[in-house]
Parts: sequence; structure tokens; C-alpha cells
Amino acid sequence: MKVLIVFDHPYTATAFENIPHQRSFSAALLNSVTKGLLSAGHELDLIDLHADGFNPVMSAEELAAWRHKETLDPLTKDYQRRMFEADHLIFIFPIWWESMPALTKGFIDKVFAKGIVYEEPKTGRPFVSKLKKLKGVSVLTVMATPGFVYRWIFGNPVTKMLFRGTFRKMGFHKLKWYNYTRMADRSLDERTKYLEKTEKRFAAL
Repeated sequence: MKVLIVFDHPYTATAFENIPHQRSFSAALLNSVTKGLLSAGHELDLIDLHADGFNPVMSAEELAAWRHKETLDPLTKDYQRRMFEADHLIFIFPIWWESMPALTKGFIDKVFAKGIVYEEPKTGRPFVSKLKKLKGVSVLTVMATPGFVYRWIFGNPVTKMLFRGTFRKMGFHKLKWYNYTRMADRSLDERTKYLEKTEKRFAAL
């Protein structure tokens, strides 16, 4: 199975080592996911948004092209091509202000283009996906907010945006969300156990 990972963190995918002020638990998760998937023989394709220098801002020219079912940005066009080749899509990012960071939002805005990634029919469900190979989507998030607060007070904003507002709208229902809360407050042993569990989970994907 070919798995496409979209990773969003300013420290990039290289920040998985436990080095103070140079570490990211999101990157550590990416490392565990990668090891698990490779151990199971899956083919991996990594999009590291910050390392790529992806611009999440939709310009006026890009929006005009978007309305004509065209893509101007070569990097966005490359991401679209790679999505069409994927059997499974994984997003990994931290939760900031209860939502995804700007580059992930820009990825959705620019890469998921009408007429290219989906169609909007006159009747029936809102959108129809053109990603014929894609079978499932996994999202891994890291947040400081306690899990119960994020769910019961804020109402799980990220799943509303990514799952209900994006993938279910296109007809995808095989969606998994793995949320890692308050990692900065946990011991090294606790964090290690979370990473080992994640590696095993994706080895069984």
C-alpha cells in the first residue's frame, strides 16, 4: 500500500530526537509512524510542508485559476499528483488555537481543488471525490489542551473541519483520529510508550 504523509511543524521532520528546544513530539510521532509502516512493507511518500517551503496563502491569481480548474503553483500541482497515487493519507500536526496550523489549512485550501480533486454535482451528496485510489485517512494531532476540554467544551473543531467538513463531504468514511494531549507534562517514559504504541498501530495498518 502506498501511504502519503502530510507533516506540518516548523521544526520539520528532522526534530524527532529528544533535544531540548529542538524537539517536536509531532516529529517523534512521524518517526514512529514511518518505522511502523516500513516494517509492514508499505511504500511511503512524505510531504514536509515547512521543509518544502509551501506557501499556504491563496493569491488572487491562484483563486482565479482555481475557478477555472487549473493549478498555478508547481508545488501544489505536485502535491495533487502525489495524492492521486496514494492508497492512504496521513496528516500529522500540532493543534494551535484549537485548530490546525496555517500550512495544513493552506494545503486543504489549495490542493483540494474543485474539478481536480473533487467535483460538485448538482444533486446528491455535496462533493464527489476524484481520488479513486484513496481508501482511508488518519490524523495525528498533538495539543496542550486537555482532551475532555477539547471535546466537550470546544466540540472537537479539528475533526469537524477535516472529517465532517472535508472528507465526509467527499464521501470518505474510513477516518481515524489519534490525539496526543499534554505531552509536555508527561515523563520521558510515558512519551516513549505513546510512541511505541503508535509504531505498532501503524505496523498493523
